[in-house]
Amino acid sequence: MQTRPARAAAALLSSAVLLSVSLSACGPPGEGGSGGAAERGGPENDRGRIWAQSLGWKDCPAPSPLQGGGEPPEPLPDGTRWQCTTMHAPLDWDKPGGETIDIALIRARSSADATERIGSLLFNFGGPGESGVATLPALATAYERLRDRYDLVSFDPRGVGNSNGVRCLDAEAAEDMSEQDDTPDDGTDEVEALLKSKQEYAAACERESGRLLAHVGTEDAARDMDLMRHLLRDDKLHYFGISYGTELGGVYAHLFPRKVGRAVLDGVVDPTLDQLEEGLAQAAGFQLAFDHFAAWCVRTGCSVGDSADEVETVVMELEAELDDRPLAVDGDRMLTGSLLLEAVIQALCLETAWPALEVGLEQAADGNGGTMLNLADALGARRGTADSNQEDAQTAITCADRSDRYTVDELLEAAPRFEAASPVFGDTMVWGALECTGWPVPGKAEHPDVRAPGAPPVLLVGNTGDPATPYEGAARMAAQLGKGVGVELTYKGEGHGAYNSGNTCVQGVVNAYLLDGEVPAPGRVCEHEPLQGK
Repeated sequence: MQTRPARAAAALLSSAVLLSVSLSACGPPGEGGSGGAAERGGPENDRGRIWAQSLGWKDCPAPSPLQGGGEPPEPLPDGTRWQCTTMHAPLDWDKPGGETIDIALIRARSSADATERIGSLLFNFGGPGESGVATLPALATAYERLRDRYDLVSFDPRGVGNSNGVRCLDAEAAEDMSEQDDTPDDGTDEVEALLKSKQEYAAACERESGRLLAHVGTEDAARDMDLMRHLLRDDKLHYFGISYGTELGGVYAHLFPRKVGRAVLDGVVDPTLDQLEEGLAQAAGFQLAFDHFAAWCVRTGCSVGDSADEVETVVMELEAELDDRPLAVDGDRMLTGSLLLEAVIQALCLETAWPALEVGLEQAADGNGGTMLNLADALGARRGTADSNQEDAQTAITCADRSDRYTVDELLEAAPRFEAASPVFGDTMVWGALECTGWPVPGKAEHPDVRAPGAPPVLLVGNTGDPATPYEGAARMAAQLGKGVGVELTYKGEGHGAYNSGNTCVQGVVNAYLLDGEVPAPGRVCEHEPLQGK
């Protein structure tokens, strides 16, 4: 299971509905498209043409449905307008003169003059499957300080959004799939139903996007980034990767160690784990985050229970009840046990969503599932929202990368370890390892290769309370990158990632590194003030 950072920087709280997310995005509607994959290769598309192309930047139109829909991104406070373009890359990097694929990009130009400007700073916000073209404008204020010396740039990775977005299911079918019970606990019937659902999903992906599926892996995206670096006229790639974006950054460093500039990896993926091991680590990480949430809730006057154990019991009993009797919401949607846990998981990635989570659990226990569904929608747990292809892309990228293909028997054997790691989330995490079983193309490896001898220092930011990318991953990424490459910064905080938490210490260290080249001393620690009150 991969998780993506919440796109909203804050939760808007009331006694009823609490969280809303409005994204500005960019990218010409119809570019990329559903499986409209690649242009036919020819002399005009040979390798030299790819590397000699020009990027024609224009004002960004409204985002396409694949990017989530909405209005064009608003100018930045100083009036700087967002610009968008499309880059052409080989569909198959082993055949650079063959078919091409469209890669959608967005940028906001630096406010610096030519003497102060360093270059472009390329962002990947995670997922995999997150549209950078949609996310960068939504989070731009958090990174505005970096625009003092960089153009802020992001992109839809291949298979995502307007970069020839992978499609599998239409919105209605995706909605039905979101209500699938993905934690079978009632004998063979539920297991068989889950397997059938996975098989039908994989078949739909092959039918709708089959020719893309072998070419949307992380290594392909890293090669695209090196082409971007060249076309952006930078000698080195300056990079900010978050969550899965840290894996992408590590793979880039492995492939192009001499082209790495100043690079920050925040919310670091552990590159040493296979999918089942990663799921087990996340089960423990989310249990730790839930324990912290429950303790905060009790400390500040919890409406869900008088002790942390009671809060945990409420969630587990709710999940079991909703498995058998889902709650109808607005007449045509259902809050299932699986959706309840997915909403809890996403809320634990954003500390400012904790008050919303408390209210949602309280209302669900009283028979009102609306707030938990709103949380699921707002934080990205719902599949198919606004026809975005984020979930389809996440699966396609993960399964192109990972060679693990688990059987039901293997997961049943692993289940006790997952339950021991997390009474709340163990079942969800272990069955999530079926994600690539039956996938129509083989995966590349059990885990990514991020060895990067000869690369300059890369700043790794690890959060001790991070549920999605547990803290230990930063040290393991540093070891894999190689001696003298990975430099760790520890943030003693909550939620997924660190820079977007607003912690002034973390932001100060990262900004000094990116803007002035100041590499922090090994072992630097930033403290965090816990969330207060409601």
